[in-house]
Amino acid sequence: MKKIFSLMFLFVFVFNSCNTNVEPEDVKPRIIITTDGEVDDMNGFIRFLLYSNEFDIQGLVYSSSQWHWAGDGKGTLFTSKMPNTAERYGERTELRWTGTEWMQDFIDLYAEVYDNLLLHDDSYPSPEHLKSLIRVGNIEFEGEMEKVTEGSELIREILLDDNPGPVYVQVWGGTNTLARALRSIEEKYQETPVWREIHARVSEKTVVYIILDQDVTFKEYILPNWPGIKTIYNHFQPFGFAYGWREIAPEEVRRYLDGNWFRENIKYDRGPLLARYFTYDDGQPVEGDYDVNYHDFELAPDLVERGYIRYDLISEWDTPAWLYAFDFRVGLRHVDNPGYGGLGGRFEQSQKDPGVWADQWEDMATVTDFNPYTNEWDPYWPQLRWVKMLQNDFAARAEWCVRDYENANHPPVVKLNHPNDLNAGIGAAVKLSGTATDPDGDRVSYFWWQYAEAGTYRNNVTIENANSQEASFIVPSDARPGDIIHIILEVTDTGSPPLTRFQRVVVTVV
Repeated sequence: MKKIFSLMFLFVFVFNSCNTNVEPEDVKPRIIITTDGEVDDMNGFIRFLLYSNEFDIQGLVYSSSQWHWAGDGKGTLFTSKMPNTAERYGERTELRWTGTEWMQDFIDLYAEVYDNLLLHDDSYPSPEHLKSLIRVGNIEFEGEMEKVTEGSELIREILLDDNPGPVYVQVWGGTNTLARALRSIEEKYQETPVWREIHARVSEKTVVYIILDQDVTFKEYILPNWPGIKTIYNHFQPFGFAYGWREIAPEEVRRYLDGNWFRENIKYDRGPLLARYFTYDDGQPVEGDYDVNYHDFELAPDLVERGYIRYDLISEWDTPAWLYAFDFRVGLRHVDNPGYGGLGGRFEQSQKDPGVWADQWEDMATVTDFNPYTNEWDPYWPQLRWVKMLQNDFAARAEWCVRDYENANHPPVVKLNHPNDLNAGIGAAVKLSGTATDPDGDRVSYFWWQYAEAGTYRNNVTIENANSQEASFIVPSDARPGDIIHIILEVTDTGSPPLTRFQRVVVTVV
């Protein structure tokens, strides 16, 4: 219940009892991955396997994109509908296709470290189970969605099942296999009395995360016919964590992406799965992708000219798609609202297409966060701000592949001592309180900070005792009723590498 505060009660602390997490904390997000098999997908998939204990994985589906498609084996010529790809590659019978076995190959390497991963969490899925989820979707051509495929049928069945949502559909390539699944639902039910109900249920259940538009099926079919599906459209933000990161990331972030970091934390002495992670000049070509020479600087001298060194990150362009769902597991509550910002980036809602949350869309300016290292508003910073935490977490899980529980680090567990959502009046003191436990017995540090860009109150608030379990701030006098203030509790342990988890407090000014 909202309260009205008078100035005589400056140190009133109030809250509502609503916690808006969309799922209970012990429920793992349901997730489907569709992938076109580029090197960034492969790297993201390797990392994802180390986090597979955090999800209820429903499907692993090969698909196509404007950059990767298999052809029909009949010599049929095809020209991309995407202008930049059409200009670059022209008419072809196939394009840079990496096959439909590479996920199985990486799962075989996962199998070699699986028993060790179980020492850290016994809920890691078995290699056999993961392989049972693999399907081949619409791979023949960019944007092909006419054929019903095993991949599209798997997606269709999951979107129609009786299990509650949400289902997070990851689009690491084109949206065509998902489009075919939705088209199959439409074809079966559109002329029936239950169509409106099914359309509404599927729309409410489905959450799509698209990394750039990589074919035309989202804008030409999905958006016009399924406008109620929540879609995260990420255009700019992955670049800081992907191709070109050396030109984008500030020096303080680059150190977690460069070859020295990967040599020390990922590539060596972390088992066979991590040894296969692709980095620059590491001697590992991407089979089938004849258009890239990342593996050998002698074949790509331009990379050296641009400052890249051996074992530098190539790309994890698509990783933010599953980080969005993983975010729920680390306490940032990004899945409550894509505008909150979190491990998968920060997005704003289109007014023209309300189902779309984007960092760039027709009716909105590019989303930016303030980069404290450059003192500029930065379209890449909503993703880059989390890189240190993400890389430390990746390094710890890499160690889980080869170390027992006692000799590895595990993340702290962070709780608030009050609800996540609070109400407070202008001039009132908001008291903040959190508690953390560490499974390894490590000491932890607390840090409360304002994520100003996530709220509607964009001026700074002053947090007292920001480095303590108990903190507070005064709702500023220039705030207005209805303003939203986001405060993040960040807890980091003293293990090696240090691991961080969060809680978010959303304060509504009343």
